[in-house]
Amino acid sequence: MSTPTPKPGQHLPGPPQTVDPQQIHAEVDDLLAGLTAVDPQDHHRAITHQAHVLERAHEVLVQALATVDKI
Repeated sequence: MSTPTPKPGQHLPGPPQTVDPQQIHAEVDDLLAGLTAVDPQDHHRAITHQAHVLERAHEVLVQALATVDKI
Protein backbone atom coordinates (compact mmCIF):
# COMPACT_ATOMS: atom_id res chain seq x y z
CA MET A 1 0.00 0.00 0.00
CA SER A 2 1.14 3.49 -0.79
CA THR A 3 0.75 6.31 1.72
CA PRO A 4 0.32 9.75 0.18
CA THR A 5 3.27 12.04 0.76
CA PRO A 6 2.28 15.28 2.49
CA LYS A 7 3.05 18.51 0.67
CA PRO A 8 5.45 20.99 2.28
CA GLY A 9 3.62 23.30 4.63
CA GLN A 10 0.50 21.14 4.97
CA HIS A 11 1.21 20.71 8.67
CA LEU A 12 0.99 24.47 9.25
CA PRO A 13 -2.21 25.74 10.88
CA GLY A 14 -4.77 27.82 9.09
CA PRO A 15 -6.59 27.56 5.79
CA PRO A 16 -4.51 27.24 2.65
CA GLN A 17 -3.69 30.59 1.10
CA THR A 18 -3.92 31.37 -2.57
CA VAL A 19 -1.38 33.10 -4.77
CA ASP A 20 -2.33 35.57 -7.46
CA PRO A 21 0.53 35.58 -9.99
CA GLN A 22 -0.47 39.02 -11.29
CA GLN A 23 -0.30 40.45 -7.76
CA ILE A 24 3.16 38.92 -7.25
CA HIS A 25 4.35 40.36 -10.58
CA ALA A 26 2.95 43.78 -9.68
CA GLU A 27 4.58 43.74 -6.23
CA VAL A 28 7.98 42.75 -7.60
CA ASP A 29 7.69 45.22 -10.48
CA ASP A 30 6.90 48.03 -8.01
CA LEU A 31 9.92 47.12 -5.91
CA LEU A 32 12.23 46.89 -8.91
CA ALA A 33 10.96 50.24 -10.19
CA GLY A 34 12.49 51.71 -7.04
CA LEU A 35 15.98 50.71 -8.11
CA THR A 36 18.11 53.65 -9.07
CA ALA A 37 21.25 53.97 -11.11
CA VAL A 38 24.39 53.94 -9.01
CA ASP A 39 25.59 57.49 -8.37
CA PRO A 40 29.38 57.58 -8.63
CA GLN A 41 29.45 60.24 -5.90
CA ASP A 42 27.48 58.13 -3.40
CA HIS A 43 27.79 54.59 -4.68
CA HIS A 44 27.86 52.99 -1.22
CA ARG A 45 24.43 54.32 -0.28
CA ALA A 46 22.99 53.55 -3.73
CA ILE A 47 24.27 49.97 -3.65
CA THR A 48 22.97 49.50 -0.10
CA HIS A 49 19.54 50.74 -1.23
CA GLN A 50 19.59 48.42 -4.26
CA ALA A 51 20.51 45.46 -2.05
CA HIS A 52 17.62 46.27 0.29
CA VAL A 53 15.12 46.52 -2.59
CA LEU A 54 16.34 43.24 -4.11
CA GLU A 55 16.11 41.54 -0.72
CA ARG A 56 12.50 42.68 -0.33
CA ALA A 57 11.65 41.42 -3.85
CA HIS A 58 13.28 38.11 -2.96
CA GLU A 59 11.15 37.87 0.19
CA VAL A 60 7.98 38.42 -1.86
CA LEU A 61 8.96 35.58 -4.20
CA VAL A 62 9.97 33.24 -1.36
CA GLN A 63 6.64 33.87 0.40
CA ALA A 64 4.74 33.14 -2.82
CA LEU A 65 6.64 29.87 -3.27
CA ALA A 66 6.02 28.88 0.35
CA THR A 67 2.31 29.54 -0.14
CA VAL A 68 2.19 27.47 -3.31
CA ASP A 69 4.01 24.60 -1.56
CA LYS A 70 1.38 24.68 1.19
CA ILE A 71 -1.54 24.33 -1.24
